[in-house]
Amino acid sequence: MKKVEIYTDGGARGNPGPGGFGAIVIFGRHRKELKGAFDHTTNNRMELMAAIAALGILKEPCAITLHSDSKYLVDAMTKGWLTGWKKRGWVKSDKKSVLNRDLWQQLDQATGDHKITWKWVKGHAGNELNERCDALVHEAIDAGDLIEDSGYLDQQTRERGLFE
Repeated sequence: MKKVEIYTDGGARGNPGPGGFGAIVIFGRHRKELKGAFDHTTNNRMELMAAIAALGILKEPCAITLHSDSKYLVDAMTKGWLTGWKKRGWVKSDKKSVLNRDLWQQLDQATGDHKITWKWVKGHAGNELNERCDALVHEAIDAGDLIEDSGYLDQQTRERGLFE
């Protein structure tokens, strides 16, 4: 398997508010930066989007080390939370529905046949690539070409009991 390093970050201004993600995918001498922004979303959703976007550009199964400053993301993938949520029909151990289910399902699919080591890095602590991902988040938001996060809007509708 080819070895790939991925760094990701996500953020939202206002949380919820305008948000963005940034990712850097490194394979050998090659480096690709990814970014995107949404008009009304959350920090956690953007952390997930960063990982989904980065994994989505890989064309074959790889051995990946994915670095994120999101405990939410890294813990879900390393502590068995995602596996448990799926077994319980997307219900957490406290019997509440899993937030961001749409993105967790996308991430689960995106992990595919990859062998992924999930690494937590402290955010805003001088890690050059984590800092660059953070800059990509803000570049994406500041560019102003924000996409509607329909998954977040659907989640809010369900939580308010308007459907289902």
